[in-house]
Amino acid sequence: MSELLSYDDAVAQLTAPGQMFEMEEVAIRGVRMRAWKSAPPNLRSVLDLSLAYGDADFIVYEDERISFERHYRIASTLAHRLRDELGVEKGDRVAIAMRNLPEWIVAFWAAAVAGAVAVPLNAWWTGGELAYGIEDSGSTVAFVDAERAARLRPHRADLPALRGLVTVGDDHPAEAGEIDFATLLGEVASDAVPPHVDIAPDDDATIFYTSGTTGRPKGAVGTHRNTCTNLMNLFFTQTVTQVRFGSGIADEGPSGQRCYLLNVPLFHATGCHAVLITNTAAGTKLVLMHHFDPERALELIEREKVTVFGGVPTVVMRILDSPDLDRRDTSSVRSVSYGGAPAPPELVRRIREHFVTGQPANGYGLTETSAATAMNTGEDYVRKPESVGRAVPVADVAVVPGSYSGTEPPPLPPGSIGELWVKGPHVVRGYWGRPEETARAITAGWLHTGDIARIDEEGFITIVDRAKDVVIRGGENVYCVEVEDALFSHPAVAECAVIGVPHPVLGEEVGAVVVLRPGHKVTADELARHVGHHLAAFNVPTRFWFRHDLLPRNPAGKLLKRALRAEILDGVERDGSEGSDGGTAWGGDQSAWNA
Repeated sequence: MSELLSYDDAVAQLTAPGQMFEMEEVAIRGVRMRAWKSAPPNLRSVLDLSLAYGDADFIVYEDERISFERHYRIASTLAHRLRDELGVEKGDRVAIAMRNLPEWIVAFWAAAVAGAVAVPLNAWWTGGELAYGIEDSGSTVAFVDAERAARLRPHRADLPALRGLVTVGDDHPAEAGEIDFATLLGEVASDAVPPHVDIAPDDDATIFYTSGTTGRPKGAVGTHRNTCTNLMNLFFTQTVTQVRFGSGIADEGPSGQRCYLLNVPLFHATGCHAVLITNTAAGTKLVLMHHFDPERALELIEREKVTVFGGVPTVVMRILDSPDLDRRDTSSVRSVSYGGAPAPPELVRRIREHFVTGQPANGYGLTETSAATAMNTGEDYVRKPESVGRAVPVADVAVVPGSYSGTEPPPLPPGSIGELWVKGPHVVRGYWGRPEETARAITAGWLHTGDIARIDEEGFITIVDRAKDVVIRGGENVYCVEVEDALFSHPAVAECAVIGVPHPVLGEEVGAVVVLRPGHKVTADELARHVGHHLAAFNVPTRFWFRHDLLPRNPAGKLLKRALRAEILDGVERDGSEGSDGGTAWGGDQSAWNA
């Protein structure tokens, strides 16, 4: 489809005075920056918007359905219970540790409109790690499901500030000293509204703990302005796509309602900020999964007429690789949208090939940017599949040389490679209780992302690598994402990771860990030749490790490359394995981690 307007013309039209996406300059923590003039002031305003959708389905989980109005009344009632029965005051922290359940969503909105700070905790964490998150954040109340409750009980004595442990699940009743969710909620009035609390845009709203790939998790403190800016960022990217290309993620499906298959954790910024909050405001039906399974996902896409799915690239690839793909009706799909991890360009072709009416979309963001900073959608993504797109209008982005120590990014020509810095009203205010780490990460409003990137003359951002994941081979920088993209373009490769392997002369050489698609076979030599066809010789892996299991990832979908590298190198040291430099590997069965 040919575009209707250039990107610049579309932006000018949508951000003109009086339009929905008009911008204004504001001072946030002493830094001047652009902001959306019409953004909701707080999450209470977002929840109020949802009441307009009335009896339409909001949450679908297994055989349970909750309408928008019913959810509004339940969340409002629970907010009053938090304040009146558990003593939660404005600014108090309320932790949530459970799998994707309807009660997770209710607890989040109840905490938000009660003026509390919601603290979503990683449901994969051990009991000790969950206790750390509760203690570090100073949470006074925690909502947990049965599995998380069992993990936490041995640590309860270490959490004296935790006044209320609220447990969810009829099959596992609350134990002594705990509070049953249904009992706490009690009767829900048909006209219940949230308690009156004065909530300013820059009041704290959330604490999301970072993935912990570089040390003990830190709590990134997000404000109401942060998350409401992200909501507007995503609405803008949807609207600009529709204006230019005539279709996009906001399109309604055959049922007349947008429907999102939520298969990423709500405790991650993508699941909460990008999916839950945005779709609460948009009137979208959210279909929850007990755990991700590609065949179950396809069943739900057909049954619920899902219009959008995605999450992280691995989820999309597993659905495309499912033997049920061609046996299920996926004609309702209007967008396959993902982020949170590098996406191979080959994925765009596969999406377009199968989902004829679906627009592929890729995005870039961090916990520290409250999800979206850039999006690449529609024909732009087809044209530049290696890019995460242009930054949203309220965000400033720049690449900065590694040796730079100033506070404002220096001007560099398009195409320069450096660390990506981001500034905007969606950047969190800092890390909970860690002023020194905040000062290192955010300078004069600029977030130092730790990602290596380049920005071209059109403003398209390409993430080249994580700063600490660059392989330096004989003085040459090998950008792992580029090598992984080349490997992904081979039809036999399902997953791959490029790592640096110590070398006595070169310092490091390039290694590749590869998972093959079921039923496919390929030799290491063939993969090396394939990479050499796309990239310069110094990028070609000289070591290959083939494995049947999926590569280790955190709940955000990011590859745990440090852990993988340690595993591989430990194997080399233990048994002298040098990896594969030939022979044939076969793809096998793959299974996913479940919370």
